[in-house]
Amino acid sequence: MTRMIENRKKQLILILGGARSGKSRFAQELARTMGRRVIFLATAEAEDEEMRRRIEEHRKSRPQGWRTIEAPTKAAQVVGKESRRADLILLDCLALLMSNLLLAEGEEIEEQAAEARVLPEIEGLLRAFATGRASLIVVSNEVGMGVVPPYPLGRAYRDLLGKANQSLAQAADQVYWMIAGLPVEIKASGLSKVIKQSSKGDSDGQD
Repeated sequence: MTRMIENRKKQLILILGGARSGKSRFAQELARTMGRRVIFLATAEAEDEEMRRRIEEHRKSRPQGWRTIEAPTKAAQVVGKESRRADLILLDCLALLMSNLLLAEGEEIEEQAAEARVLPEIEGLLRAFATGRASLIVVSNEVGMGVVPPYPLGRAYRDLLGKANQSLAQAADQVYWMIAGLPVEIKASGLSKVIKQSSKGDSDGQD
């Protein structure tokens, strides 16, 4: 069993990576070390059978003691409300949250309207973390390394998610970049060293 990291100040942690890079798995492993009262903030919506299966498989991978809250468009509001009732909130994922916010405005949304819809949500997340007691882990996709989307909404999404990732990375205590299931720490607070030492102490074959 992973040893709990006790008596640490709250942390804001951003985990970035591409599709199937191991972001969610690593985020859950990290969350297990940082608190007993964990809220999983899910932004995915089950719009078809495949997505329903994916959501159910993802749900089964979480510890039974975690509480799940679905918040496809109002994550900042939930973080603000719940951050005094948890040790840690895990938001998975920011990319879907941004997509949900944009699609709620329609496919013909203009750039300024898109920014007015999306960026206040990021500012709200940061305020909720700053005023709350819980640590916050945010999982997000890196979408700036592929081809330029051929349609306006896709380009607006890429640009806004990039801005959101930058804002969170600037404020974060730790930032991880996931590559083929391996976490690369690109911004450190020192907490990761404590977690690694704790994991070594627990390497008794029981994990």
